Amino acid sequence: MTQQTTPQSGAEPIDFRSLTNEQWRERLSAEEYHVLRQAGTEAPFRGEYTDTETAGIYACRACGAELFRSTEKFHSHCGWPSFFDPANSDAVITREDNSLGMRRVEVLCANCESHLGHVFAGEGYDTPTDLRYCINSISLTLTPLESE
Repeated sequence: MTQQTTPQSGAEPIDFRSLTNEQWRERLSAEEYHVLRQAGTEAPFRGEYTDTETAGIYACRACGAELFRSTEKFHSHCGWPSFFDPANSDAVITREDNSLGMRRVEVLCANCESHLGHVFAGEGYDTPTDLRYCINSISLTLTPLESE
């Protein structure tokens, strides 16, 4: 899927993969652009969702696509929000990242290809997948679930 309706109701579908760098700069703050479009990293333990326990849906801040749910979020104490699985297996894509002199696996939004963070395996967390999707808070927006 390469088109997603913007969060504003009634908006026309946008092909987020075709946006230019200038168009992204107009849509995002400087900090958001640095992380989402330039694969930057926010400082640890400073993001708004690092320790939140609010039940809800985490979406891509760049395009609004659903990425993770609070039911897959866990406390890894790494300084960034951690999830053990995406909300939908097609919500994210991964690619090898050899920057910073180490091998990592980068996590990107499948809808707009914005950088979200990295995924790590085999760290021994007590989760169903033994994966830790270490995601920048600034890459996400949280929509709380309505309480019944």
